[in-house]
Amino acid sequence: MQSKTSSLGEFALIQRFFKTQSDRMLASSPGSVQLGIGDDCAMITSDPQEEMAITSDMLVSGRHFFEDANPEWLGWKALAVNLSDLAAMGAKPLGFTLALALPEVNPAHLEAFSKGLFAIASRYSCPLIGGDTTAGPFNICITAFGSTPKDKAIRRSGALNGDDIWVSGTVGDARLMLAALRHEIHLPRDDLTLIEARMHQPSPRVELGIALREIAHSAVDISDGLFGDLRHILQQSNKDAEVFLDRLPKSATLLKQSADIQNQYAASGGDDYELCFTAPVSKREVLKKISANLHLPLTNIGSVKPMQHDASEIHLINHQGAKLSPEEASPLLQSFDHFA
Repeated sequence: MQSKTSSLGEFALIQRFFKTQSDRMLASSPGSVQLGIGDDCAMITSDPQEEMAITSDMLVSGRHFFEDANPEWLGWKALAVNLSDLAAMGAKPLGFTLALALPEVNPAHLEAFSKGLFAIASRYSCPLIGGDTTAGPFNICITAFGSTPKDKAIRRSGALNGDDIWVSGTVGDARLMLAALRHEIHLPRDDLTLIEARMHQPSPRVELGIALREIAHSAVDISDGLFGDLRHILQQSNKDAEVFLDRLPKSATLLKQSADIQNQYAASGGDDYELCFTAPVSKREVLKKISANLHLPLTNIGSVKPMQHDASEIHLINHQGAKLSPEEASPLLQSFDHFA
């Protein structure tokens, strides 16, 4: 936040940048939220035939985003990462809360932040229903609420032997964009333009998650790296996996890089916010139709296998059909660690 500090107090700040737009959303599309910002608690009506999905994510300046990050993009992404979690469970968004720590009150920055935040909130009909603001190091914490029909949530623990492993969209572009911003790789301006939204304004796959409720046995959103997140499914399902590296879905921009960079970024780059899910072989044709209806590529990258040892393993197969050695596979199996 570079511009001049404002004398706005906490409640004036909430009213100006958040409550007015939240009230407008609730008035235009009433749903499960019965009471939003303005009281001690928000009120959400619960349906006995539905179950609540709740997810919380924190974004910390200097850790999850650059200090000079575009505030409009940041507002979008702050909610997108939570909506991606709801999507992985097959949950329909209901609303969210926002806890915001600010080193200073910068009206221009907050105006842009709230613009991006409410742009994605409106797109997915997910109103802001409460939260808190305070002075402190720049920190954004969002808790999002969603719903699924009773017993229809897609869990990580449901993968079955023989399931296909699928990935939505493409993976690796966010990591490629980060490499360009860090000056690790030079990308032409046209290439940067093609992929910058993948890092700054990801599209949570909410519609896909809902469509997968009756199809997928398990799912996870890809936030910390494809293979690291796939491992969560395998560990909770007590399974192994076989994955073919040449099937990893990559954009035309990533495909311009060396094979090593392509595989590294697609396998472990993170920040993709696509869905990785498992489904029975019998659902392949159904998934083709879902892909066409959503205009979203779905790629079968491998299959679920019985667990052979005490810990789940991912066996990587190269373009020649040979299994990578543990030494060859190790760099590709890393994932983002918030404390590393």
